[in-house]
Amino acid sequence: MAAPRFAPVSPVEEVRTYESPEHIPDAWQPSRPADITGRQPVGPRLGYQGPDQGYVLTLAKHMRSRVVVSRGEDIDDALRGCSLIALRRASLYGRAPVMADLELALSIWGFLDSNAPADLIAARKSHFEGVRNTLHHYAEARELADLVPETTLRLTPVAARTRMPSEWRALTGA
Repeated sequence: MAAPRFAPVSPVEEVRTYESPEHIPDAWQPSRPADITGRQPVGPRLGYQGPDQGYVLTLAKHMRSRVVVSRGEDIDDALRGCSLIALRRASLYGRAPVMADLELALSIWGFLDSNAPADLIAARKSHFEGVRNTLHHYAEARELADLVPETTLRLTPVAARTRMPSEWRALTGA
């Protein structure tokens, strides 16, 4: 790597090359009391781990104007619930959430369709009610994210939209 201009090197010095350290430390071991040994725990209501999950909040802000809710629904409930589904999809691929994750989640629940069927609207009202409030409805939000089948999460948003609205029950798991 070249030295920056502000760190002058004498022209008579020898060129420095990489040298291994004299001591190589031992491999890291999970020895502290709170360290997780083995793999990340999995189970109901533990969520799905993935990198940069907070980015879904930015994506949700961009999608807010496209979301269609009916009377008695709250747009924040819709975005929060679908964000959790999007995070689950992103974690399946081991990456941060992208717009396609959120589009798929919003599409399967009919939030991007102004002509969603009445039975779908009734189902999403019961599933999404209050999930924006994480302190009181955490369990419901986790259940909503766990509800969607993995086969649906592996679809592209375009493939999911072509199966809507006729197959919404199979796509959402409701």
